[in-house]
Amino acid sequence: MNLSDLRKSGHLPTLITSFLYFDVSFMVWTVLGPLGAQMGKSLALSPEQKGLMVAFPILAGAVLRIVLGLLVDRIGAKRTGIIAQLIVAAGLFAAWRFGLPTYFSTLLMGIVLGFAGASFAVALPQAGRWYPPHMQGLVMGLAGAGNVGVVLDSLLAPRLAAAYGWQNVFGLALIPILIVFVIYTIFSKDAPVEVKAKRLADYVDLLRQRDAHWFFFYYTVSFGGFVGLASSFVLYFTSQYGLTPVHAGDFAAICTLCGAALRPVGGALADRFGGIRALTTFYASACAALVGAAFIAPIYANLALLLVASGSFGMANGSVFQLLPQRFAREIGVMTGLVGCGGGIGGFLLATMLGYSKGWTGSYSAGLLVFAALAAVAIGGLSLVKTRWRSTWGALSGARI
Repeated sequence: MNLSDLRKSGHLPTLITSFLYFDVSFMVWTVLGPLGAQMGKSLALSPEQKGLMVAFPILAGAVLRIVLGLLVDRIGAKRTGIIAQLIVAAGLFAAWRFGLPTYFSTLLMGIVLGFAGASFAVALPQAGRWYPPHMQGLVMGLAGAGNVGVVLDSLLAPRLAAAYGWQNVFGLALIPILIVFVIYTIFSKDAPVEVKAKRLADYVDLLRQRDAHWFFFYYTVSFGGFVGLASSFVLYFTSQYGLTPVHAGDFAAICTLCGAALRPVGGALADRFGGIRALTTFYASACAALVGAAFIAPIYANLALLLVASGSFGMANGSVFQLLPQRFAREIGVMTGLVGCGGGIGGFLLATMLGYSKGWTGSYSAGLLVFAALAAVAIGGLSLVKTRWRSTWGALSGARI
């Protein structure tokens, strides 16, 4: 398969607009991370408070992915996406106009930004429903590559905050949000497929299936690793190595760009070699890189290891979504919200663990090692399910498992 197949199948304008919607949404979802050093200094926050501040939008996004996943199946992905974008735009305007004067107000802003993170449960099924099973890895990877938006955060947010003040960054973020909102409203479409409206009870029913637990956990590790690191990089490099927020933002951008850009590569490799084999490889490299980063102090060696970790988690994200539509094709809306919730919880745990690790021990090593251990557990889980998956639903899926 090559990229020309995208023009022959599905609906390319929806794939593009889904990417753009997820891109700018991801950008504002994680904006507190690149601003964390400057906001923390202004509000006199402790390492634990800064860690929780940058992690709180991730937790809110995790919960709201369930909510938007339900709405996608009830009122359509496009309508759900429009509502979510309007809520985020209103929140950004309020933060720009009235500011975030207290630690508590930053947590409230985190809830609003969670609607941006929940775009995952809208953009991916909206794009994926247009395409056949053998293209799901590539299509989900391309739509999900919108997480490259965090790169723009890392590069621009610290610089804009230094020039105009961090409060005005929220107002400047409104510009791309409103532009993409117009493009999305005009050009995106819902796939002409029958979708049965799901209830909250359907999530409970799915959680009775052990495969749903595995997918939840695998994405908790892969997406949680990527977004948790992305949200923490600026705080990590400013605190650990004494870099300026702008310089730390440049380092963060390098790492997050690698993870975001490699997501579709991970999906395509999973299409070619099988999702289980690809996931095992990516988890192993992420685990080794995090262990190395926990013990290797020189800044550029540490940067290289975190670059590997971010890239590995990014490719693992694409691999999970090569497998998911094969196993849960009829429940893809609910399952996207469910595993997306897991990914958000993973990101919240990692960012929070890094903050508490720094506050309690003076180092980020413990937090990195805990998450490396989760990646190792994920490898063990894949070895337990691979034979059953390949011999049951995998044998009927029409794709390599």
